Amino acid sequence: MIERKITIKVDNQLLIDALVEATELSKQNLKSALDKGCVWLKTDKQISRIRRIKKPLKIGNEVFIYWNEEILSSVPTQPTLILDKKSYSIWFKPAGIFSQGSKWGDHCSLTRLVEKMLDRPSFLVHRLDRATSGLMIVAHSKAMARDFSKLFADRLIKKTYLAIVSGSFPVENISLDDDIDDKHALSHITKLAESQERTLLSIHIETGRKHQIRKHLSGFNFPIIGDRLYSDAKKDHLEDLQLQAVNLVFNCPIDQQSININLSEKEQLKL
Repeated sequence: MIERKITIKVDNQLLIDALVEATELSKQNLKSALDKGCVWLKTDKQISRIRRIKKPLKIGNEVFIYWNEEILSSVPTQPTLILDKKSYSIWFKPAGIFSQGSKWGDHCSLTRLVEKMLDRPSFLVHRLDRATSGLMIVAHSKAMARDFSKLFADRLIKKTYLAIVSGSFPVENISLDDDIDDKHALSHITKLAESQERTLLSIHIETGRKHQIRKHLSGFNFPIIGDRLYSDAKKDHLEDLQLQAVNLVFNCPIDQQSININLSEKEQLKL
């Protein structure tokens, strides 16, 4: 693992040359690191991910490399395009890929995968946990990202999830409103089916707090199967988190037409 800061002392030095001098990595490995998003450039104005191997640098620029072979060797499951409106798109994000990258790279993130698949800039407007699968919106311009961020902030996008919990859920319908991180949170839960000591639930959330559904169901003593944070499931638990975003409803920011996207039954969680 390499975590290093490189201060540039020669004007117009190429990025790849600076990295070769400062690390024991080969040019091939460094090109891969750049493509996978673990190299950052800090200038007077900002710090941002950089991918251009022949980027000329200025004296005083700082380059950061975060090389972790285990992370960079990960092979992501590819997302599936559901709807393409050119200025935004809707995708099925499989469990196991991130919504966005970290300083250690972004090649296993939805935004980067979409960017490469569509050859368009991609901007995150909402998140799903890495372990959660389901529908996600990706904007392809900063203006569209702002439009969707406002829709989410104004709670004008309806989100519905499926979850499978252990045991027999005791009620057909319930609304859970325990605060999360001292903020109001509201989840409406409907029992759909039950089989072999498991229950399939439909959940509509009016707020979007971090881990809201997972925390609400765990607090109700019905944690989601496979939840390694809020249940007794261990790290070596064989089942993935049984939580999935299956429906998005909103008015299109382009033409105000109603958009109602459902995940196909083939992809949906089942008992």
